[in-house]
Amino acid sequence: MSLEVLTFGCRLNAHESDLMRARAEADGLSDAVLVNTCAVTAEAVRQARQAIRKARRDRPDAPIIVTGCAAQVDPDGFMAMPEVSRVVGNGDKTRPGAYRLTLEAPRVRVDDVMSVRETASHIAGDLTPPPGERVRAYVEIQNGCDHRCTFCVIPYGRGNSRSAPAGEVVERVRAQADQGVKEVVLTGVDLTSWGADLPGTPTLGNLVSRVLKLVPHLPRLRLSSIDAAEIDEDLLGCLAEEERLMPHLHLSLQHGDDLILKRMKRRHLRADALRLVEQVRAVRPDVAFGADLIAGFPTESEEAFANLLSLPEAAGLSWLHVFPYSPRPMTPAARMPQLPREVVKARAAALREVAARVQAAHLERQTGRVLEALVERPGVARAPDFTEIAAPETRSAGELMALEITGHDGQRALGRALVGLAA
Repeated sequence: MSLEVLTFGCRLNAHESDLMRARAEADGLSDAVLVNTCAVTAEAVRQARQAIRKARRDRPDAPIIVTGCAAQVDPDGFMAMPEVSRVVGNGDKTRPGAYRLTLEAPRVRVDDVMSVRETASHIAGDLTPPPGERVRAYVEIQNGCDHRCTFCVIPYGRGNSRSAPAGEVVERVRAQADQGVKEVVLTGVDLTSWGADLPGTPTLGNLVSRVLKLVPHLPRLRLSSIDAAEIDEDLLGCLAEEERLMPHLHLSLQHGDDLILKRMKRRHLRADALRLVEQVRAVRPDVAFGADLIAGFPTESEEAFANLLSLPEAAGLSWLHVFPYSPRPMTPAARMPQLPREVVKARAAALREVAARVQAAHLERQTGRVLEALVERPGVARAPDFTEIAAPETRSAGELMALEITGHDGQRALGRALVGLAA
């Protein structure tokens, strides 16, 4: 008997899957499959359903419990699958008792996530992922989203934005650093909205500054995806002055054409995105940017698509997460005039070609540099700007080391070990 967790979607989901495993074990569940779904695209939902069917074939007698954003948005659809034993909502998936499979437990436990008001830290309760399983630890500082982009179903899966108090965040980061974790990632659904619901409305930059000051023995602090419309002056100051804040920002840009950005109900225009990357580079020249981009949004003209294709190189982006647009339930964009699916797929493929080109250009710029890299596993390390490096197999996970970049293979940099750096 074993407990298996299948995870789809974002880094926050991956972090919560660790918490789900810990909660299920605390609830006494030892033989089951937990499926943590994603709702961001129709493809993510399809993959989750496919994995559920495969799990039932592989483990015909094990309970299959489905949770996550897709389960929150469409609990009846998942419960109608004969393979599924129970559906648990996003608000309950790390709560005590969520995985106690008693006869009295409801087969569907999905509450109105919009009514959730407690802070992100309370969602995890007393749980902490087991130490040592990951070199990089994630600390959830925020959950939910108050914005209503026309393409996005995530607010219906996560609820409104709520923040973890700064003191609790500091304690969680300190606990990870005390266990020897070298890098902590602050994560959430809409990270830059952190603090808007707290007394005094502190900013993300306030929190980052506080963490770095109060946890001086943490070597690295990293941010997950942020909204280009909300970066604050304190965060900019941290990037300028604090080397322990990693020079890597993944931006939720979504498009490069102003009309499409307006129809998406984004809060920035193309010029705002270009201004942001210039502003950050001015204070942190070694910064690298990633971005989420959507191809084939409804009404996207050839001209609009050309503006999207030109954005990565205009902004100097290094990594792209490319999403072919897919209509999501309950979203305004699903009711807009849709492009033919073959056009959407072709445009996504063209954007992925740009992604490969800008990634190769970024890797080429690393050649000849000496970087402090964190070994994630034997043979793989990560630079401060998130560049993946082929490292010597002899180095242990969690070790900080100096690597001279000798070239690249188009996917990752190739590193040669120099003198080891103190962990």
